[in-house]
Amino acid sequence: MDLFTTLLAAASLQFFSVIDSVPHNTDYYTQGLSFDKGVLLESTGRYGESGIYRYNKNFVIQDSMRLEDRYFGEGSVSLGQDIFFLTWKSKKVFKLDSKTLKIKQTLKIPTEGWGLTFCNGLLWLSDGSSEIFKVSPEDFRYIGSLKVQDSGKPLPYLNELECIDGTIYANIWQSDSIAVIDIKNGNVLKYLDFSTLAQKTRKKFPKAEVLNGIAYDGKFLWITGKWWPFIYKIILDKN
Repeated sequence: MDLFTTLLAAASLQFFSVIDSVPHNTDYYTQGLSFDKGVLLESTGRYGESGIYRYNKNFVIQDSMRLEDRYFGEGSVSLGQDIFFLTWKSKKVFKLDSKTLKIKQTLKIPTEGWGLTFCNGLLWLSDGSSEIFKVSPEDFRYIGSLKVQDSGKPLPYLNELECIDGTIYANIWQSDSIAVIDIKNGNVLKYLDFSTLAQKTRKKFPKAEVLNGIAYDGKFLWITGKWWPFIYKIILDKN
């Protein structure tokens, strides 16, 4: 029994229903999803393929940007007039102009970049470990960290992040589960298990990889995966 199966067997589950879906380009290696003023942003990875894609309200690509081929893109988040776009191993984050998607500043980070969200006045960054780093939105300075654990055991491979009602939802890399994390103490409150949906997707589309990508529009959760054919609209049960 692997780590994630063990944790899911012990933890409470957040129940949900898939109520809709929109097409998703299966060439996109999704690293991050987020909404900005009702508009969906997606960041993608892989060398030579990394970029930001902005959808219109009909979920059609409106505009986009690409990173240089030497960068492997990761998570992203929009904040005011800026979009922050992480890189994986380059230890850099790009600050983009949210209107034009042009790079206006390059900042250094001391870790790898995986996932990124904004919550309670701070940016929160994952690096694939069991820690989530608290980051100043003004200058991207690391100012602390949150150790994530379930039943006293560190929860590693935290990836794409999304802030929902003062909690952080985190994709767990190499699994099809999302952890819901208390940002006060780092404890996992519950999990969303998307393994059934993921298995059905990979059966029909063998190219599809793990679940990755979480966005919240204020009412519904939207999730997808790397090279998945759809972005799914999710309603969370009140449990």
